[in-house]
Amino acid sequence: KLLVLNGSPKKDGTVATLLRAVVEGAAPKHEVEWIDLYDLTMQPCLGCMKCRPDGECCLPEDDAHRVGRKIREADGLIVGTPTYWGNMSSQLKTLFDRIVPAIISQQPNGIPVPRHRGKHAVIATACTTPWPANFLFHESRGAVRAVREVLSWGGYRIQGVVVQPGTKERDGASKRVIDWAKRVGQRL
Repeated sequence: KLLVLNGSPKKDGTVATLLRAVVEGAAPKHEVEWIDLYDLTMQPCLGCMKCRPDGECCLPEDDAHRVGRKIREADGLIVGTPTYWGNMSSQLKTLFDRIVPAIISQQPNGIPVPRHRGKHAVIATACTTPWPANFLFHESRGAVRAVREVLSWGGYRIQGVVVQPGTKERDGASKRVIDWAKRVGQRL
């Protein structure tokens, strides 16, 4: 059971295209659920840290709670985000901030424990900065690093990273990147 988290506001944009290609590679073997994060209603994290001992966010029930439960049930994640200032999109960041207990549990001494040890994940991103500047200036590399950080705390094994640079100069993803995304999906 794979869960796709589309962290882009564009449902038919480059990030969604990359995610669909990963799904195409993985789909014959897996049940797939797709979530467009910009369709969700989520309050921002208050930073109260009550979720750590309580095991769930203390804010009133909203879509972040529901997606957190879906993440716990999924066997793997496919996470996509556009690159915003060398980081993930705000909606994906809001979700990750709100679902810490779905990613890690906490021992009584405060030490975090990954909840998804051994589960697989894929990261996909796109940015307007052309190659190699997207890598040198930490644009897409920064977005990948930020998502990888969250997933690694959860114990996920990253099966591949798909990056489409230079979207300002081109409409959509290149055939080479689409083919790579399909191959990465086959690893799941």
